Amino acid sequence: MAKKQFKTESKRLLEMMINSIYTHREVFLRELISNASDAIDKLYYKSLTDTALDFDKESYFIKVTADKENRILKITDTGIGMTKEEMESNLGTIAKSGSLAFKSENELKDGHDIIGQFGVGFYAAFMVADVVTVISKTLGSEEAYKWESKGAEGYTIVPCEKESVGTEIILSIKENSEDESYDEYLEEYRLKSIIKKYSDFIRYPIKMDISGQRPKEDSENEYVEYVEEQIINSMVPIWRKNKSELTTEDYENFYNEKHYGFDKPLKHIHISVDGTIRYNSILYIPEKTPFDFYSKEYEKGLELYSNGVLIMSKCADLLPDYFSFVKGMVDSEDLSLNISREMLQHDRQLKLIAKNINKKIKSELQSLLKNEREKYEEFYKSFGRQLKFGVYNDFGSNKEVLQDLIMFYSSKEKKLVTLDEYVSRMPEDQKYIYYASGESNERIDKLPQTELVADKGYEILYFTDEVDEFAIKMLMTYKEKEFKSVSSGDLGFEADEKDNTEDDSENKELFEYMKEVLSDKVKAVKVSKRLKSHPVCLSTEGEVSIEMEKILAAMPDNQNIKADKVLEINTNHEVFQALKDAFATDKQKVDLYTKLLYNQALLIEGLPIQDPVEFTNDICKVMV
Repeated sequence: MAKKQFKTESKRLLEMMINSIYTHREVFLRELISNASDAIDKLYYKSLTDTALDFDKESYFIKVTADKENRILKITDTGIGMTKEEMESNLGTIAKSGSLAFKSENELKDGHDIIGQFGVGFYAAFMVADVVTVISKTLGSEEAYKWESKGAEGYTIVPCEKESVGTEIILSIKENSEDESYDEYLEEYRLKSIIKKYSDFIRYPIKMDISGQRPKEDSENEYVEYVEEQIINSMVPIWRKNKSELTTEDYENFYNEKHYGFDKPLKHIHISVDGTIRYNSILYIPEKTPFDFYSKEYEKGLELYSNGVLIMSKCADLLPDYFSFVKGMVDSEDLSLNISREMLQHDRQLKLIAKNINKKIKSELQSLLKNEREKYEEFYKSFGRQLKFGVYNDFGSNKEVLQDLIMFYSSKEKKLVTLDEYVSRMPEDQKYIYYASGESNERIDKLPQTELVADKGYEILYFTDEVDEFAIKMLMTYKEKEFKSVSSGDLGFEADEKDNTEDDSENKELFEYMKEVLSDKVKAVKVSKRLKSHPVCLSTEGEVSIEMEKILAAMPDNQNIKADKVLEINTNHEVFQALKDAFATDKQKVDLYTKLLYNQALLIEGLPIQDPVEFTNDICKVMV
């Protein structure tokens, strides 16, 4: 029996396929099952034109059988089979696809499609097998043939016996090495896991003989071994069913089966598109934040299927970062895959799908916000920070998409409100959207800087996330209204600015002296018109706020960026009279009071005191 050589530069090409094309060895089973599915599909298409051929879908299946003792793995199908010539052509020529040829010669209908395109998937078997044997009998033939190869050196084809039409692939699994364990491809649980992962939605049953134990009759302590043939795959994917057939429970079960999360999804989105590019998708908005969501370890992405076969477990390109919390899958027949079916050859189709998905997610979130407010607020508590990061990231390029989805706690409503809700109830004389930053709502409630804005009857948004101010700086305006911090040097109250100037002029010498005492710690000391009951506070000038300074200081690459602070004094507070009296009689007391007031302002803002020992000594001096 003469050994035949592979056509093309066989050895080099086959070695490259075995060692380089596929990322994971386990995909060999995906490829062989996909080929088996194609073989049954070909029989189905033949039945459409051959009235003598009765195609009963229930009679067709794929079977995976493991023989651990002899290290043999078999993949059997009841498909159309191959002639000797087809074996020669399809298996003897690397990268020649019989499926692709069949696809080009036949108009495929009824939602079926041939999976194989490149004719290389079969050779993935050599990643796990020393010897690959193919026994096949084609429809309408009395003869069967056996193709066998040990790899790049060549192959043989000889006549053989086979009772039924179809193909049987026999893999002689490699022995374990120091680096690789091949035993796993003979274990029932592992094979079942691979099938469920990649081929769960192949449209024909994938069967396995599963062994187990059951209690022996009339005995409580004795068990008997049994072997039972089971169908491993689901076959009909949920996304190809009509939405009217499905219940919320069906979607939740799919969420759990695919291990998208341990919670219940707040919302599911079922998309079926039959346009320029055809695809189906089921997306989920989770209820709770995954434990690693805000860490580097978290991987975003949707499962990507091509015609029901899993191509990528996490396709990151389908989701923008700001919607990275979304879970789910996309299945399309129109994707241009690369030779290993693990990546896309070009991303035009993917970009179109991603664009449509992005719009759909935003639309569903807006609907949730409008019609199911409690659910949206629940979602927002988990993922609102991610939306605000989205406003800030990429130089604000996505702010228009996200600005109507973000929310902040309101000083008036005592709950989360949208920017649109805030602006809709602004008084006519209010120029700005006011906000205050702090570690918590409770701390912001007590900030001295909020007194005047609140006294004017204006609503204040509370910023408690580290990203809030950065996002708002990127947003700049909402519906032509600028954002203004209650700690800003200019609050936009024109009538009070004149009074400020007069008071500053009257106390100019005192304030200049206090500025000298504090040196470069503050940019200026001036009279405050925002304070009512508190004696002192800090305000800022410029783009960097005090909260920003704290956030930047906590970062690993701290560049010591400081806010331009202004110490504001309440001239209506009794402490100010003590300052004035001391300035007239005892400059040392002014030094002491100035440092105490400055440190008091730092504490109010949650900033560290530079010298706590000096501060406590200063308190003692006042007491003495």
